[in-house]
Amino acid sequence: MNKSEKFWDRMAKYFDREERKDEPTNIKIIEKTRNRLKISDNVLDYGCGTGTAAIEIANSVNKVKGIDISSKMIEAAKGKTVERKVKNIDFAQTTIFDEKLKTGSFDVILCFHLLHLVEDTPKVMQRINELLKPGGLIISATPCIKGTFLGVLLSTVSKIGLIPPITSFKISELEDLMTDGNFEIVETECLHKSGQQYFVVAKKKWVT
Repeated sequence: MNKSEKFWDRMAKYFDREERKDEPTNIKIIEKTRNRLKISDNVLDYGCGTGTAAIEIANSVNKVKGIDISSKMIEAAKGKTVERKVKNIDFAQTTIFDEKLKTGSFDVILCFHLLHLVEDTPKVMQRINELLKPGGLIISATPCIKGTFLGVLLSTVSKIGLIPPITSFKISELEDLMTDGNFEIVETECLHKSGQQYFVVAKKKWVT
């Protein structure tokens, strides 16, 4: 078990409480995501946490696969599906590079509050592109805090090992990572100005 996995296992019991602190933004994220979904879609919720987003969108799509590196997060997510009698979600403790995830098998991949936490963002974007069908969507919500006081603070706390490694982006840098990864930006909106929380939708380009 690596340090990040241990950290998120410890955080699992507080995760829903922390999410509720920014409930208006999270509600906007779900509403805007639903507007991009079709009932036939197969969705991957990458870094699903305790499953809140997956459960919220489940009745708008065909199937949801939720993955997270934390076993405690997945345990909580599975408990919620039983409690709410949601049948079309499968949660698993794994990574985006799991070979059981098949190339071209998803219509939409969700990355909520995640892309600033991955170790190698270009490699992750390449994998997301592989897993999406042509024309498939990546829908992300990412704090873009590079150059802000919060960005400097979190970077410092990360360097001394109190929290997992964090990559601070400017929104232009995040968009560039997506376009360099063979995606076309469809929508960008700042949902929370003080936290620089950006909602970005990008489409996998068709191969010609």
